[in-house]
Amino acid sequence: MQTALTTRMLSPDGPGLRAAAACLAAGGLVAFPTETVYGLGADAASPAAVARIYQAKGRPAFNPLIAHVGNLAAAQAIGRFNDDATRLAEAFWPGPLTLVLPKAARCAVADLATAGLDTVAIRVPAHPVAQAILAAFGQPLVAPSANLSGHVSPTSAAHVQSDLSGRIDLIIDGGPVAVGVESTIVGCFDRPMLLRPGGLPRADIEAMLGRALAQPPADVAVDSSQPLAPGMLASHYAPRTRVRLNATSLEPNEALLAFGGASVRGQEAAAATLNLSPRGDVVEAATHLFSYLRELDARRAKTIAVMPIPSEGLGEAINDRLRRAAVERDFRKPREQ
Repeated sequence: MQTALTTRMLSPDGPGLRAAAACLAAGGLVAFPTETVYGLGADAASPAAVARIYQAKGRPAFNPLIAHVGNLAAAQAIGRFNDDATRLAEAFWPGPLTLVLPKAARCAVADLATAGLDTVAIRVPAHPVAQAILAAFGQPLVAPSANLSGHVSPTSAAHVQSDLSGRIDLIIDGGPVAVGVESTIVGCFDRPMLLRPGGLPRADIEAMLGRALAQPPADVAVDSSQPLAPGMLASHYAPRTRVRLNATSLEPNEALLAFGGASVRGQEAAAATLNLSPRGDVVEAATHLFSYLRELDARRAKTIAVMPIPSEGLGEAINDRLRRAAVERDFRKPREQ
């Protein structure tokens, strides 16, 4: 049984950053902002620290974690870069892009963090607080989203506190994040492959490469016991309330996650309504996605009905998260109080 911790909330100033580095060096867990969502950081080289992440999140142990580093040189110490990977890193790092690469010969990332795979997922975050913590710590950090596994990903320190208070050591409050959906994941294999849509649109990557990204093989199921990359489980990023997609009308006791200026039949009787972007902007919608799902989930409606959202640009990542949130689960289990 896990003993409850005293979870401190600190500012991203000198004392806060030094406390974060010291906590990480001692094997502790530190939540901090990246430009995508808040991450839950631990020493990537420490199996014990990595195990604490799985324990704190209740995360499936077969789901690999992303290693965060401060720059390309640090990434090249843990992953083997081919020409495509180098071009992608130089074009989009720091930023919301994760590359899945073969492990370097002396890769420092613990096997537990890579789920036993021969590859490692690497990202260079752009957020200044994340960069400052990486510089203060001086080593790679694994940092999945700082939430209970399967819950909506956190876009503020308050979201982290709601899910993980008493389970982790420290939260660095850097304010709300800018992007609001996780990083795009590209596997750098024989041909670059899109493993997860995210904060960097597919079109930008394909324009830089000059060709289309490959898709994962059809026989690799997203709910496989051995996913290719983080975020590929089918039922992921899910609120407790049932989610219904592409809603054009509202049923009794449903909450509405709206998009754009149109309305749906029955909207006036909604249990609650939040609009991801009244002006129909998918970038604005991405920044609100997880926080709005959390707010509607707290209303305890029968269902969260989601209006159609276009798949252009970041809309692809938004719809990917919503499809995972809508995967059927056992809703008969009582809610945690």
